[in-house]
Amino acid sequence: QVQLVESGGGLVQPGGSLRLSCAASGVILDHVMVGWFRQAPGKEREGFSCIGAGGSGNIEYADDAKGRFTISKDNAQNTVYLQLSSLKPEDTAVYYCATTEIPHVPCRWDLGIYDDWGQGTQVTVSS
Repeated sequence: QVQLVESGGGLVQPGGSLRLSCAASGVILDHVMVGWFRQAPGKEREGFSCIGAGGSGNIEYADDAKGRFTISKDNAQNTVYLQLSSLKPEDTAVYYCATTEIPHVPCRWDLGIYDDWGQGTQVTVSS
């Protein structure tokens, strides 16, 4: 059974940084595609970053995430990280990670292709 646990969220001032973690059990994250998603209050869940299986450099970001967010993997810890920088109030949301065994090159963040989801971690950007 796949379990994904996000952590690292919190309250941060505009311009600040956070590092989110997605720790997994029941799946080897280096063998699957991992996506990061967020859901702001009153809005639909949306994807914005993904990383493919293996060390192929298959990484994608939505335009608003480019240059501010960085996705990475620690295979020894079976964890995917998301470094959030230059945070804006509009980044406030619950952040989720998800996995799918279906490979895509380049990776994608269509919600419907992901099978397993974490419970989310709240990120609040406010002064």
